[in-house]
Amino acid sequence: MMHARTRAQTTLLGTTWSAKRIMLALFAGLSIAALAAQSSLAEEKIIKSHGYSFYGDLTYPADYTHFSYVNPDAPKGGEISLALSGTFDSMNPYSRKGRAAALSTVMYESLLGEQLAGAGSLPADAFGELYGLVAHTVEYPESKDWVIFHMRPEARFSDGTPVTAHDVYFSHNLLLDEGLKSYANAVRQRIPSAEVIDDHSIKFNFTPGISRRTLVEVVGSVPSWSKKWYEETGAKLDESRLEISPGSGPYMLDLESFDVNRSVTFVRNPDYWGWDLPINKGRHNFDRIRTEYFADSTAAFEAFKAGEVTYRTEADPKKWATGYEFPSAKNGFVVKEELRDGSPPSMSGIVFNLGSEPLKDKRVRQAIALAYNFEWTNASLLYGLHEQQYSYSYGTEIEAKGLPEENELAFLQALGDVVPEEIFTEEPWTPHVSDPDRLTSRKNLRKALRLFEEAGWTVGSEGILANAAGEPLTLNFLFSSASEPTTKAVVENFVVNLKAMGVDATLETVDTAQYSSRERDRDYDLVLDGYPAFLSSGAGLRQRLGSEDAAYSLFNPAGLASPLIDEIIDASVLTNSRAEEVASLSALDRALRYEFIVVPRGYKANHWVAYWDMYEHPDTQPPFALGTLDFWWFNQEKADALAAAGALK
Repeated sequence: MMHARTRAQTTLLGTTWSAKRIMLALFAGLSIAALAAQSSLAEEKIIKSHGYSFYGDLTYPADYTHFSYVNPDAPKGGEISLALSGTFDSMNPYSRKGRAAALSTVMYESLLGEQLAGAGSLPADAFGELYGLVAHTVEYPESKDWVIFHMRPEARFSDGTPVTAHDVYFSHNLLLDEGLKSYANAVRQRIPSAEVIDDHSIKFNFTPGISRRTLVEVVGSVPSWSKKWYEETGAKLDESRLEISPGSGPYMLDLESFDVNRSVTFVRNPDYWGWDLPINKGRHNFDRIRTEYFADSTAAFEAFKAGEVTYRTEADPKKWATGYEFPSAKNGFVVKEELRDGSPPSMSGIVFNLGSEPLKDKRVRQAIALAYNFEWTNASLLYGLHEQQYSYSYGTEIEAKGLPEENELAFLQALGDVVPEEIFTEEPWTPHVSDPDRLTSRKNLRKALRLFEEAGWTVGSEGILANAAGEPLTLNFLFSSASEPTTKAVVENFVVNLKAMGVDATLETVDTAQYSSRERDRDYDLVLDGYPAFLSSGAGLRQRLGSEDAAYSLFNPAGLASPLIDEIIDASVLTNSRAEEVASLSALDRALRYEFIVVPRGYKANHWVAYWDMYEHPDTQPPFALGTLDFWWFNQEKADALAAAGALK
């Protein structure tokens, strides 16, 4: 069950119109209803709450004392250290320029709370809910035409200056003027204005006639930056820089241990203003969070084995299956643990750059996908520890199955001619099945060659696919040198199969700085990347998947620009019940699988973690976050025992 609470399943989808028709009807009705709207405006119910969800239902009441999954009595103290591969040259993660250090958002807070450094849902046991952090109250009318955040006057930046509505207003506009273009465009269209009511109250107004979905969440999640610092320093948000503004969060950058490209440490702020808030109880428990950088994943793992770093989230199945046989793990000094992951897996895998000329033909993409043998890869390289996914909301009520029926069918039919006939007559795409005993499947090879031929590519005398002009089918696979060796082996064998098909495929391994730069510029044909799973509708879908920002969006590595996807998203954000929303998202899942932009490479069903035995976590793992840096804690007695045994210095 992917949603924390049950909502009414009634629907009006049988009479749903397309997004364009809905908008026309809305605007046509505005002039007719204007007088009535004006007369009833004063009577509209105003909602004031300690939190927000689109449907108005909150798991935690106004007098909640802490989230149910945390340990409210967790001790404060100790250090946790993490290993990272690659380099960094910036502490500004809000710019396309430079390579920002990990956790460089950890100092900043927003009006509504989120997990530390945006690491997941908050609370982690309820989906689609947000609770006040810098703001103590959210105020809005039933129409959600606007929202007012009433802020906590005690909120302070780490330099002791107050966090005011003027800072929030400044931060909101800074993101619009100097932030990511895709974000700024989406926000300007939906949130035309903001106004400071007083030092601790700020109002955001929303565009008439559009869906209110995710608008409150967007403005409530804007980081609070110090207007004073930016004005005094002249710093820009769209630049790579190591200087940071003071934040209002529980952690600060430790300048004494800061070492570019090698190490970053964040320390708990003893004067943090929000320690006693219910939203913070049992959270932010480590005194120090240290990140160490290494040339590659092998060096990072060796540092963990030596105790130079003390916590690890494992991604490599080979290491998980065979790598934890070193002495400290055998002696029980290191804990190896699988923890529940209740979120659907992201659609990660081999992403096609749709701007690449040969990849614009879906038949070519389908043929290339036949080169990925998941069954052999899982058995031979991944120790059978991965599962295959095929949906953008795999294992949830949203996952599209079979032919469209009932609510989803009505939704798709209402969109009109933009929906291809195949959507109604063919079941959604699922990965092909290959031979687990051999890398190259002759059956899949023959099928791929037929698809290539249909697309105008035939195998010549030298065994290379070429088009009618004699040009070879050449593809570049961009790969990061910091990746796990097992991941490289997976990609190398995929390239072997591509070459067996006659594709002139090249695996190009580059350092992390080059990789970041080239991925931003989409300088590749194929790349390992993906799209996050979705459980709800909202403007973020348009930012990730919409046509308008497809040419430059960092969140759309394929460069997908599909009128079908645009129409579905536009209609989805206008749905008024959970049942309607689910049907629209099922249609989106179906359409994305039809567009075929990713070859899924499989996923691990649980969190794999390993740590030196001095950390503890709640007995019950919440479904939507691992929460290591958020609600785990340090056990001093266990740390002392490790030191006494000579296991750690």
